Amino acid sequence: MNCIKHYIKLAMLTAVLVMAATSCNEKQAAEAPKAANGAALENLKIRYIDEDSIMANYNLAKDINEAMLRRQNQFDAAQKQRGNEISKFGNAMQQKYQNNQYLTEEAFNADQAKLQKMQADAENYLASLQQSIQNELNQSQIQLLDSIDNFMKDYAKKKGFDMVLRKSATLYIDEKYDVTKEVVEGLNKRYNKVGGKVAPAPAKAPEAATTTAPKVSAEKPATPGQVDLKK
Repeated sequence: MNCIKHYIKLAMLTAVLVMAATSCNEKQAAEAPKAANGAALENLKIRYIDEDSIMANYNLAKDINEAMLRRQNQFDAAQKQRGNEISKFGNAMQQKYQNNQYLTEEAFNADQAKLQKMQADAENYLASLQQSIQNELNQSQIQLLDSIDNFMKDYAKKKGFDMVLRKSATLYIDEKYDVTKEVVEGLNKRYNKVGGKVAPAPAKAPEAATTTAPKVSAEKPATPGQVDLKK
């Protein structure tokens, strides 16, 4: 991803996938801390999921990541194109100046003003494109987290689980309680049923209005990465 290393890291949205579903033994579960022999706690139906595996195998998460990579590539291409245009014109000005081809001060000032406008236009365009990518990323994250959260609530209720924990939030839990594979299969089955692919990036972002700015911005949009569910 080349220039992506220089991007400002996105403060990713977090989700808490700890589900508490009501069941016929709700009263018993509520009184569990008071039980001296711990019998009530042992009767709780608890499972866990590996959030890293879900992010790596859930089709919606993979589609979002691919869409954001396309948007990053779009930004890189736009930044390179604008930078090349400005450099080309600036070099031509320098060559013209060194060869005494500016016959009047007005001619030189006109080219200098054109160069400054090119820089301002490029900065505004890239800033507009950057904001567009950031907004798209934010909406995609909300979509992803809502999708997982809603599925987990329904899944836990149907299975009669009292809790579904995150693996990273536990010090130790037996692998026999791992339902990650089943959850991923359920998520993908539901996602594929609605035929939901993340919309591809537009071929070209709209031009931003031109205003005065000092130079081309080197700032780039945040990296898509994967949504962090561990925090």
